[in-house]
Amino acid sequence: MEHWYLPITIIPGIGLLILSTSNLMVALSDELDKLITNCKDDNLISRKLRQLKLLNRAMIYFYIAVFLLLISGVIAGINQSYKIATYLGVCAIAVATFGLVSLIIYSTRSVNIHQNQFKNRSN
Repeated sequence: MEHWYLPITIIPGIGLLILSTSNLMVALSDELDKLITNCKDDNLISRKLRQLKLLNRAMIYFYIAVFLLLISGVIAGINQSYKIATYLGVCAIAVATFGLVSLIIYSTRSVNIHQNQFKNRSN
């Protein structure tokens, strides 16, 4: 396969998604630690924990996508098996899309949670 390297070129983009998602997880973990220590709002803590789980799921999807892209590139480069490499590449993109959907859901929920926090503080 003359373009065996194409699946591997997508990996840096997914790597940036992994990096930014990791930063979100660290920030959310720090925020949760402060909430657990200072605030006794179990509902808010529960919502934040669900957010953390959603970010974790996105990370898993991104890691699986990277794995599939690597395998796709290796198979295409070594075996010249176009069909399997293409299927793996498509699966990787689908899995990465699941990760992106998870981040979209996270972002939407995060805005709602912050709006509720602001409303509760102003009351």
